[in-house]
Amino acid sequence: MNAFLKSVAMAAVLAAASVGAAHAAAGVDPDWPCIQRKQPNLSLGQIWTGPVPDEAVTALAASPPIKAFAERLEQRRLPMADAEAEIAEFGKTADNETLTALMVAVTHGIDGRRQALMGGIGRYGHKQVDLAAQIEARRAKMAGMEAAASPDFDAIDAEEKALDWDSRIFTDRQQSLTYVCEMPVILEQRAFALGRAIAGQLKN
Repeated sequence: MNAFLKSVAMAAVLAAASVGAAHAAAGVDPDWPCIQRKQPNLSLGQIWTGPVPDEAVTALAASPPIKAFAERLEQRRLPMADAEAEIAEFGKTADNETLTALMVAVTHGIDGRRQALMGGIGRYGHKQVDLAAQIEARRAKMAGMEAAASPDFDAIDAEEKALDWDSRIFTDRQQSLTYVCEMPVILEQRAFALGRAIAGQLKN
């Protein structure tokens, strides 16, 4: 790759890093690499319109049967239509306390998944920042090598290959990051959908 094309490629990579930094600066957490605004926690009050749980309901939410059912409902591989059907069946015999306990368990489980995922996204974003800095350092080193009075063309070729490799990794990771950043939102949407389904079974 000639120097002009290399500079264009590096400009694109660094522009992507700058956009990520600008998106992060617009959110609550400056280290957050996603364009989606960071919502650290998913609370029951955000997604539940039913009764406020008391200590007895909270204890019931931790019971093995309720916890196991909640974990099943949380799984994205279970289609929402099937989840809604199972909730409707469960609601035939469940009272309001049990339904509220189920929602507490669902919220707790999905929020735990979200927090673990968001922690991983944050670490992923830091790696991208570090890699962007490494790319810029390689670019500057290569420019210095090319400007030398007696350029070492073998060393320049080696540095160019390393630069190409780092750039390719950065771009691939950036594309993956775009997808991964959608995951917390998908989990939130499932929590809201489950909340509506469970609330629909409450008795007057």
